[in-house]
Amino acid sequence: MSAGRPPDKPDAFRVTLLGTGRPKPQPGRTGPAALVEAAGKRFVFDCGRCTLQRLDEAGVPLGELKYLFLTHLHSDHIVGIPDFWLTPWIFGRGNDPLRVWGPEGTRRMMSKLAEAFEFDIHLRRDVDERLDPGGVEVIAEDVEQGLVYEEDGLRITVFDVDHAPIKPAFGYRIDYAGRSAVLSGDTRYSENLIEFARGADLLVHEVAAAPPEELQRSERLAHIIGHHTSPEEAASVFSQVKPKVAAFTHVVSYGIERSAIIERTRAGYAGELVMGEDLMRFEIADEVTVVPPASRESV
Repeated sequence: MSAGRPPDKPDAFRVTLLGTGRPKPQPGRTGPAALVEAAGKRFVFDCGRCTLQRLDEAGVPLGELKYLFLTHLHSDHIVGIPDFWLTPWIFGRGNDPLRVWGPEGTRRMMSKLAEAFEFDIHLRRDVDERLDPGGVEVIAEDVEQGLVYEEDGLRITVFDVDHAPIKPAFGYRIDYAGRSAVLSGDTRYSENLIEFARGADLLVHEVAAAPPEELQRSERLAHIIGHHTSPEEAASVFSQVKPKVAAFTHVVSYGIERSAIIERTRAGYAGELVMGEDLMRFEIADEVTVVPPASRESV
């Protein structure tokens, strides 16, 4: 269990960054995904490249992976879904279906995945291993801004962000035991995000940066960066939200060191700020404790 996660407590509330990378494969940074543990359950937000491997490293039993929330349907946020869906069915989900919430198109996407994997499903369910049929079922919902999950004192609210022309695109707020965490998803500077994030203990936010000369040289790069939030814009968001801890994830950087992203952000924001890493954990209680990945130095 390389993330070094402690035993569960009844009121535990924690967020683990499973993947913090960009679409291009990067050593040590896998595709966008985060794990939220609260109310004795585990919820995964986005499902990029290698999400299931990171969950295994975090010590999460595969059979407990039953809830998935999507911020948007860009490929780098969803390519891990078949693995997340099917492998836990093989190794312990039993007869419980996978529940998926996401923007318009989520339900159709999941139905098409069922078609794509129908040979494997039929073989494992009906011919060879005789796995529980309910465990491969999917209950998928296309959702809109508002409360989408409420149970055992846990509330999950989806809100619109600005990742145009990708519409809709979402962020999520998770409230539990009088504490809260917000995951931005992919977004430009968003006033709506600021409103929904106010009062959050933890704000996990994307960031994108490149040197000005690179942006001038490449129209395509400038276009990509323009879909996201700059370090300076992130500083403005954090200053208005005032979280106990702000953390960067989905770090889209071209020709610029992550330390420079932190430096540029700190020019406009004095609060606690960390550069997220795969398997970095946040324990949310009266204070937010940042736990670096095992055997790694903090950034």
